Amino acid sequence: MDVTGIANAATTLADVGTSQAVSIAVLKKAIDISAESATALIEAIPDNKSIANLPPNLGRNINTTA
Repeated sequence: MDVTGIANAATTLADVGTSQAVSIAVLKKAIDISAESATALIEAIPDNKSIANLPPNLGRNINTTA
């Protein structure tokens, strides 16, 4: 095997390792942003206790027809 071939293989392996590390870092950042967005959406859900005093039977049944 040629010395140049060994150097090229080592360089290629180093480039692949760096590329994978960058891809993993970007993926982790995207997951963090997604988690923050999901948390914000969950916190934006209004509290049911703020609804006016409705009769207890309201909303217990669903009428469906085919």
